[in-house]
Amino acid sequence: MYNPYNVERLNINFKTLEEFKNFQSYGAQELSMEEDLKANIIENDSESPFYGIYFGGKLVARMSLYKISQKFDRYFEPPQDYLELWKLEVLPDYRGKGYGRALVDFAKSFNLPIKTNGRNNSHDFWDKMGFEPATYNTERDRGENPFVWFPKGVSEQTL
Repeated sequence: MYNPYNVERLNINFKTLEEFKNFQSYGAQELSMEEDLKANIIENDSESPFYGIYFGGKLVARMSLYKISQKFDRYFEPPQDYLELWKLEVLPDYRGKGYGRALVDFAKSFNLPIKTNGRNNSHDFWDKMGFEPATYNTERDRGENPFVWFPKGVSEQTL
């Protein structure tokens, strides 16, 4: 599928953190990164979990991707490493232009199962992206309503 947007790994630096303040889901994770930067623990070339799309030099869409080890897999059969997708967000003026799809397609390109927790009223988006609601498990999901994407040959774990 043709993707006109260039998804890139974001550097962890003060400029990126400043851009994150434009996003609604700016929170504890970014504040922690800022504290680390101020303490000089993290440098610009640190491996960042954040990916984004720039338009005209401005960060307009972002997500974070974390690789979760097979030993913690309680979603997929057969158990395997998978990706957890967080903080997918497109700035309001750029929504409906394919940026969200480009980020999700980028995550799918790793060909690993993906788990995400959709925001309220996001079911239609995740459905269009080929995700499905995980069968809810009280102990595992603790009030979250995860959506999952299965690459070929992968299914949901039966609990």
